[in-house]
Amino acid sequence: MLRYIYGTDLARLPILKHSMHKDRAVQFADRLKWAVTVDAQGEEHDEYDAMNPLYVIWENPDGTHGGSMRFLPTSERTMVNDHFANLLNGERIESPFIWECTRFVLGQQATPRVAAAMMLAGGELMRAFSLTHLLGVFDPRMVRIYSMIGASPEVLGSAGTGRDKISVGLWPFRPEDRTRVLRRAQVTSEQSEAWFDLSFGKSIQAMQKVA
Repeated sequence: MLRYIYGTDLARLPILKHSMHKDRAVQFADRLKWAVTVDAQGEEHDEYDAMNPLYVIWENPDGTHGGSMRFLPTSERTMVNDHFANLLNGERIESPFIWECTRFVLGQQATPRVAAAMMLAGGELMRAFSLTHLLGVFDPRMVRIYSMIGASPEVLGSAGTGRDKISVGLWPFRPEDRTRVLRRAQVTSEQSEAWFDLSFGKSIQAMQKVA
Protein backbone atom coordinates (compact mmCIF):
# COMPACT_ATOMS: atom_id res chain seq x y z
CA MET A 1 0.00 0.00 0.00
CA LEU A 2 0.97 3.65 -0.38
CA ARG A 3 1.70 5.73 2.68
CA TYR A 4 2.05 9.51 2.79
CA ILE A 5 3.97 10.47 5.91
CA TYR A 6 5.87 13.51 7.16
CA GLY A 7 9.39 13.15 8.50
CA THR A 8 8.39 13.91 12.08
CA ASP A 9 5.99 10.95 12.01
CA LEU A 10 8.36 8.36 10.53
CA ALA A 11 9.56 7.24 13.97
CA ARG A 12 6.13 5.65 14.50
CA LEU A 13 7.05 3.13 11.79
CA PRO A 14 10.62 2.08 12.68
CA ILE A 15 10.77 -0.93 10.34
CA LEU A 16 9.55 1.10 7.39
CA LYS A 17 11.88 3.99 8.21
CA HIS A 18 14.98 1.84 8.64
CA SER A 19 14.40 -0.25 5.53
CA MET A 20 13.77 2.90 3.43
CA HIS A 21 17.06 4.50 4.46
CA LYS A 22 18.85 1.16 3.98
CA ASP A 23 17.49 0.84 0.45
CA ARG A 24 18.56 4.41 -0.25
CA ALA A 25 22.11 3.49 0.81
CA VAL A 26 22.09 0.43 -1.47
CA GLN A 27 20.86 2.42 -4.46
CA PHE A 28 22.79 5.66 -4.13
CA ALA A 29 26.01 4.60 -2.35
CA ASP A 30 26.52 0.98 -3.41
CA ARG A 31 24.95 0.86 -6.85
CA LEU A 32 25.30 4.39 -8.24
CA LYS A 33 28.47 5.30 -6.27
CA TRP A 34 27.17 8.76 -5.39
CA ALA A 35 28.99 10.73 -2.69
CA VAL A 36 26.26 10.30 -0.07
CA THR A 37 26.47 9.85 3.70
CA VAL A 38 25.79 6.39 5.13
CA ASP A 39 25.71 5.99 8.92
CA ALA A 40 26.77 3.11 11.16
CA GLN A 41 23.34 1.49 10.78
CA GLY A 42 23.80 1.38 7.01
CA GLU A 43 21.22 4.15 6.44
CA GLU A 44 21.55 7.01 3.93
CA HIS A 45 20.44 10.44 5.14
CA ASP A 46 21.01 14.00 3.92
CA GLU A 47 20.27 17.55 5.03
CA TYR A 48 16.81 17.59 3.44
CA ASP A 49 15.61 14.72 5.62
CA ALA A 50 15.94 17.16 8.54
CA MET A 51 13.45 19.60 6.95
CA ASN A 52 10.35 17.51 7.76
CA PRO A 53 9.65 16.57 4.13
CA LEU A 54 6.63 14.59 3.02
CA TYR A 55 7.56 11.02 2.09
CA VAL A 56 5.56 8.75 -0.16
CA ILE A 57 6.39 5.13 0.64
CA TRP A 58 5.20 1.84 -0.79
CA GLU A 59 4.86 -0.44 2.21
CA ASN A 60 5.26 -4.16 1.60
CA PRO A 61 2.90 -6.62 3.35
CA ASP A 62 5.60 -7.32 5.97
CA GLY A 63 5.95 -3.62 6.84
CA THR A 64 9.20 -3.07 4.97
CA HIS A 65 10.02 -0.49 2.31
CA GLY A 66 9.21 -1.27 -1.32
CA GLY A 67 9.82 2.14 -2.87
CA SER A 68 9.73 5.79 -1.92
CA MET A 69 10.34 9.42 -2.79
CA ARG A 70 10.54 12.70 -0.87
CA PHE A 71 8.79 16.04 -1.40
CA LEU A 72 9.50 19.64 -0.39
CA PRO A 73 7.88 22.81 -1.77
CA THR A 74 10.25 24.91 -3.84
CA SER A 75 9.32 27.90 -1.69
CA GLU A 76 11.71 26.29 0.83
CA ARG A 77 15.30 25.11 0.35
CA THR A 78 15.58 22.42 -2.33
CA MET A 79 18.26 20.28 -3.86
CA VAL A 80 17.76 21.78 -7.33
CA ASN A 81 18.22 25.36 -6.14
CA ASP A 82 21.03 24.55 -3.71
CA HIS A 83 23.12 22.19 -5.83
CA PHE A 84 21.93 22.10 -9.47
CA ALA A 85 21.25 25.74 -10.34
CA ASN A 86 23.99 25.44 -12.98
CA LEU A 87 21.64 23.22 -15.00
CA LEU A 88 19.17 26.11 -15.08
CA ASN A 89 21.68 28.82 -16.01
CA GLY A 90 21.70 30.00 -12.41
CA GLU A 91 17.96 30.57 -12.25
CA ARG A 92 15.96 29.46 -9.21
CA ILE A 93 12.59 27.73 -9.24
CA GLU A 94 10.53 28.96 -6.30
CA SER A 95 6.78 28.50 -6.03
CA PRO A 96 4.34 27.05 -3.47
CA PHE A 97 2.66 25.33 -6.43
CA ILE A 98 5.82 23.48 -7.53
CA TRP A 99 7.20 20.78 -5.23
CA GLU A 100 10.57 19.12 -5.59
CA CYS A 101 10.69 15.33 -5.66
CA THR A 102 13.98 13.69 -4.62
CA ARG A 103 15.41 10.37 -3.50
CA PHE A 104 13.26 8.25 -5.81
CA VAL A 105 14.28 4.74 -4.83
CA LEU A 106 12.90 1.27 -5.36
CA GLY A 107 13.33 -1.61 -2.95
CA GLN A 108 15.59 -4.43 -4.03
CA GLN A 109 12.60 -6.71 -4.75
CA ALA A 110 10.36 -4.01 -6.25
CA THR A 111 8.33 -4.69 -9.40
CA PRO A 112 7.42 -2.20 -12.16
CA ARG A 113 4.08 -1.84 -10.41
CA VAL A 114 5.79 -0.13 -7.46
CA ALA A 115 7.49 2.42 -9.72
CA ALA A 116 4.12 3.24 -11.26
CA ALA A 117 2.55 3.56 -7.80
CA MET A 118 5.20 6.14 -6.89
CA MET A 119 4.29 8.25 -9.91
CA LEU A 120 0.60 7.79 -9.12
CA ALA A 121 1.18 9.14 -5.61
CA GLY A 122 2.95 12.19 -7.02
CA GLY A 123 -0.12 12.90 -9.11
CA GLU A 124 -2.42 12.48 -6.11
CA LEU A 125 -0.38 15.07 -4.21
CA MET A 126 -0.67 17.43 -7.15
CA ARG A 127 -4.44 17.02 -7.18
CA ALA A 128 -4.83 17.46 -3.43
CA PHE A 129 -2.51 20.45 -3.01
CA SER A 130 -3.42 22.15 -6.32
CA LEU A 131 0.15 21.89 -7.60
CA THR A 132 0.99 22.78 -11.18
CA HIS A 133 4.25 20.81 -11.45
CA LEU A 134 6.69 18.51 -9.73
CA LEU A 135 10.41 19.25 -10.08
CA GLY A 136 13.23 16.74 -9.93
CA VAL A 137 16.80 15.83 -10.84
CA PHE A 138 17.25 12.54 -12.64
CA ASP A 139 19.90 10.40 -14.32
CA PRO A 140 19.73 8.27 -17.50
CA ARG A 141 18.56 5.09 -15.72
CA MET A 142 15.31 6.88 -14.83
CA VAL A 143 14.44 7.84 -18.42
CA ARG A 144 13.40 4.27 -19.25
CA ILE A 145 11.33 4.02 -16.06
CA TYR A 146 9.49 7.28 -16.74
CA SER A 147 8.82 6.23 -20.33
CA MET A 148 7.57 2.80 -19.24
CA ILE A 149 5.17 4.37 -16.74
CA GLY A 150 4.00 7.01 -19.19
CA ALA A 151 5.03 10.04 -17.14
CA SER A 152 8.04 11.62 -18.82
CA PRO A 153 9.14 15.13 -17.74
CA GLU A 154 9.88 18.32 -19.61
CA VAL A 155 13.68 18.60 -19.47
CA LEU A 156 14.83 22.06 -18.34
CA GLY A 157 18.57 21.49 -18.49
CA SER A 158 21.26 18.80 -18.52
CA ALA A 159 24.97 18.33 -17.96
CA GLY A 160 27.35 15.45 -18.61
CA THR A 161 27.15 12.56 -21.04
CA GLY A 162 26.30 8.86 -21.00
CA ARG A 163 25.72 7.32 -17.58
CA ASP A 164 27.03 10.49 -15.91
CA LYS A 165 24.38 12.75 -17.47
CA ILE A 166 22.22 14.64 -14.97
CA SER A 167 19.02 16.48 -15.91
CA VAL A 168 16.42 18.69 -14.24
CA GLY A 169 12.82 18.05 -15.25
CA LEU A 170 9.31 19.34 -14.64
CA TRP A 171 6.27 17.08 -14.49
CA PRO A 172 2.93 18.83 -15.16
CA PHE A 173 -0.38 17.58 -13.82
CA ARG A 174 -2.47 16.05 -16.59
CA PRO A 175 -5.65 14.06 -15.77
CA GLU A 176 -4.98 11.68 -18.65
CA ASP A 177 -1.64 10.72 -17.08
CA ARG A 178 -3.44 9.58 -13.92
CA THR A 179 -5.60 7.14 -15.88
CA ARG A 180 -2.55 5.65 -17.57
CA VAL A 181 -0.52 5.38 -14.36
CA LEU A 182 -3.42 3.82 -12.43
CA ARG A 183 -3.46 1.06 -15.02
CA ARG A 184 0.33 0.59 -14.81
CA ALA A 185 0.18 0.43 -11.01
CA GLN A 186 -2.72 -2.05 -11.08
CA VAL A 187 -4.58 0.19 -8.65
CA THR A 188 -8.16 1.45 -8.87
CA SER A 189 -8.98 5.12 -8.43
CA GLU A 190 -10.99 4.27 -5.32
CA GLN A 191 -8.10 2.32 -3.78
CA SER A 192 -5.62 5.13 -4.42
CA GLU A 193 -7.93 7.69 -2.85
CA ALA A 194 -8.56 5.40 0.14
CA TRP A 195 -4.81 5.17 0.82
CA PHE A 196 -4.58 8.96 0.62
CA ASP A 197 -7.52 9.37 3.01
CA LEU A 198 -5.96 6.91 5.46
CA SER A 199 -2.73 8.93 5.61
CA PHE A 200 -4.17 12.46 5.71
CA GLY A 201 -7.47 11.81 7.46
CA LYS A 202 -9.33 13.64 4.72
CA SER A 203 -10.11 13.11 1.07
CA ILE A 204 -8.38 14.63 -1.92
CA GLN A 205 -11.61 16.41 -2.75
CA ALA A 206 -11.79 17.99 0.72
CA MET A 207 -8.19 19.19 0.46
CA GLN A 208 -8.85 20.66 -2.97
CA LYS A 209 -11.65 22.79 -1.48
CA VAL A 210 -9.27 24.13 1.20
CA ALA A 211 -6.58 24.86 -1.37
